[in-house]
This record gives sequence, structure tokens and C-alpha cells, in this order.
Amino acid sequence: MNKDIFGGNWKQFKGEVQKQWGKLTDDQFDQIEGNRQKLVGQIQESYGIARDEAEKEVDDWEHRTAA
Repeated sequence: MNKDIFGGNWKQFKGEVQKQWGKLTDDQFDQIEGNRQKLVGQIQESYGIARDEAEKEVDDWEHRTAA
């Protein structure tokens, strides 16, 4: 899934993202606004993981969602 699709379909994906990363707050989702890099950053911060690991989690989620 490319960045444009991710951003353009944010409202559709938001619920799925909330299920996957339940620690993220509504305020964080408002800040993310469909921006993939912001999502990665919020996951990194909320879960206390390395950026590479957060990127991998989002990549894996995107592949599962696109299937």
C-alpha cells in the first residue's frame, strides 16, 4: 500500500489501526491524519520500540490488510 492510498483511506483504516495498536489514543489518531510516518512515530513512542521495529509492524499490517 503506498503512502497516498494510506492517507486517502485513513477513515476506513482508522478502526483497523485502533484494533492493531490499542495503546494509541484518539488524540494521537487525530495527529496522525493518515500520515504513515506519523503512525510509525506514534507506535514507536507509545510502545517503546525502535523505529525499525515500528516500521516493520506497519509494513506487516499493510500486507495483511491489502490481502
